[in-house]
Amino acid sequence: MELTTSDFEIPTLGECRILTPMQPAQFVDDGERVLYHSTLADIQGYLSSGRQPPAFEMAGPRRRIFFDPSKLKCAIVTCGGLCPGLNDVIRSIVLGLFHHYGVRTVFGFPYGYEGLSYKYGHEPIELTPDLVADIQEKGGTILGSSRGPQDVGEMVDTLERMNVGVLFAVGGDGTLHGAGAIAHEIGRRNLKIAVIGVPKTIDNDISSVDMSFGFVTAVSEARGSICAAHTEALGARNGVGLVKLMGRDSGFIAAYASLATNHVNFCLVPEVKFTVDALLRALEDRLKHRGHAVIVVAEGAGQDLLQATGERDASGNVRFSDVGLYLKDHVVRHFKKTGTELNLKYIDPSYTIRSMPAIPYDSAFCLMLGHHAVHAAMAGRTNMVVGAWNRQFTHVPIALAVAGRKKIEPDGRLWSNVISCTGQPHPME
Repeated sequence: MELTTSDFEIPTLGECRILTPMQPAQFVDDGERVLYHSTLADIQGYLSSGRQPPAFEMAGPRRRIFFDPSKLKCAIVTCGGLCPGLNDVIRSIVLGLFHHYGVRTVFGFPYGYEGLSYKYGHEPIELTPDLVADIQEKGGTILGSSRGPQDVGEMVDTLERMNVGVLFAVGGDGTLHGAGAIAHEIGRRNLKIAVIGVPKTIDNDISSVDMSFGFVTAVSEARGSICAAHTEALGARNGVGLVKLMGRDSGFIAAYASLATNHVNFCLVPEVKFTVDALLRALEDRLKHRGHAVIVVAEGAGQDLLQATGERDASGNVRFSDVGLYLKDHVVRHFKKTGTELNLKYIDPSYTIRSMPAIPYDSAFCLMLGHHAVHAAMAGRTNMVVGAWNRQFTHVPIALAVAGRKKIEPDGRLWSNVISCTGQPHPME
């Protein structure tokens, strides 16, 4: 599907008439754009046909804003699985609202969208600069999180009853779908409430966003597990280190962690099919010539080889069978059958990784995402997610962000680099 300029339009609540109290070094004009395409050939294709190239609205503070900060109440929810940087984003939003704009009332709703439903009886937390002062040093989220849909009407009722003018929804694909539904119901009721998403997913699979927060920390922590697997593999005859990493539909963590360590001999991701027989043949050859090997597998890889569980989690995601244990069993069984000594160590650091505090780069990224989310909200933008594209911060319509999952291209440059780095057969079928 070819994107057009209309796909990048950001809804607004109305005209911005209030002079901002913020005094930054640089304001952004509403007409500033960040090009979607980055190659000359793509841009020339649009220009030669007389069309405007598709582009994101640039994020940043505006000279005039929509909301009166002295009267504004805001709210934050964190949804889905835990992810490094959640507390950093909460802190950034709260401090940005207080210190940049003078907003004095910010609620945190506990346990994601559950907090907006009266059924659960959760009491909102009033977030202040003192309360969030050092939360970035801790993993997880001080607000708690949850999965699963809630009644959209009930959630909007809560926002309307509490006179909330801005809802910041921090989460991944499911959260953003929910935020889009909330924004639609708000529009149907003709309310002046902004809904701003902040992209949170360890898997880095949100469309039209270069990177979601938590991903860099996940790769950094995964690197430690891979190095441990490599050390174990080196320390035994025919040693094999097998590491399972997160990545349901997209294998970005596995791919980048493999590149970061340069110890990985086989990287298996959901986007690229493989067979167990081909893996075993390649592993036999590797052990014969080098005496050790490291295998990294993303959780969603090879699901076509496993028996489906038939179950779904609260968010509606299919519960995957454990590909790590599946591969471990097959590798051990195969070498036992051939009478070959094998020393395999299996490492699954998934929950350790996602509960870590963010590393400094991610913390800085979270700070800027939170600030840009605040700027967007104050300027009356809604039904959008703040993102980063080609090293610029952008406004992305929620509909565009959830249009599909971002994935590794099997014929793309990233996967080509992984193949070159690991030396694994391609294809491995």
